[in-house]
Amino acid sequence: MNAERSRPAPPEISRVVEALCSASESYLAAGTPAAVRREFPSRGAIVGIVEDLRSVLFPGFFGPSELSRETLRYHAGATLDRVLHDLAEQIKRGIVATLGAADPKACEDCEERAWSAATAFLERLPELRRLLGTDVQAAYEGDPAASSPDEAIFCYPGILGITSQRIAHELYLLRVPLIPRLITEHAHTLTGMDIHPGARIGERFFVDHCTGVVIGETCEIGRNVRLYQGVTLGAKSFPLDEAGRPIKGIPRHPIVEDDVTIYANATVLGRITLGKGSSIGGNVWLTHSVPPGSVITQGQERNGMP
Repeated sequence: MNAERSRPAPPEISRVVEALCSASESYLAAGTPAAVRREFPSRGAIVGIVEDLRSVLFPGFFGPSELSRETLRYHAGATLDRVLHDLAEQIKRGIVATLGAADPKACEDCEERAWSAATAFLERLPELRRLLGTDVQAAYEGDPAASSPDEAIFCYPGILGITSQRIAHELYLLRVPLIPRLITEHAHTLTGMDIHPGARIGERFFVDHCTGVVIGETCEIGRNVRLYQGVTLGAKSFPLDEAGRPIKGIPRHPIVEDDVTIYANATVLGRITLGKGSSIGGNVWLTHSVPPGSVITQGQERNGMP
């Protein structure tokens, strides 16, 4: 009884609703139908599409576990047919959502554009699967604790993360809005590894442990590169336009050439180049290019050595 007496008076829900709705309405561009602005891609649907793709890229490991030669082809065909239709629908929603205040009639070709992008994406899956196979092999060969490539596929968060990034990257190249970032951000929550879908990553890429790894949008990574936990490949600064806003699309992240290893918690910033075969030590803070074959340690950087 005393607890009930001490409760504050309930809020006037109508006032809260009015305040929230007024704020939401001000966010919408003037004259834009709310139905157009609200047709965003479904996060749940995108996650489902990625899981379907994972079951086709690594059959038996994800999705149905009991597959034979005959049922494999049925599973792959049925799954990809579902992915094609579901992805086209989500791409269409993304295109509509990014129209902003544009006339809705300008999106008469949205469905055609979405279907074209979804079809082009599916045609890239064999090459994507080949790339992922090299990543799995790099994980197995690069980690003495890995008992088999199967263990890397089934258990390693780095393989899960790079699978999502490679899927997202193909959609990014097709200029699909919103969905690539949704895919990599979902992988980020699962693995702790934050790779922008725009990053270009060569074959045999291995991230060991992967927690806390950050790779920026314009980063270019060559073949046979290995990273450890906590590595950041980021931007040093952001060029601004006349209004003081960051200029989009400027290359601002590192270029990492073939056969480079970057150890735990190293921070590499700016549009610099790590030469082929270089080794960057743990906890290094690096803002200048290094020639091929360099070995960079924390002590060297503290003393100002290149």
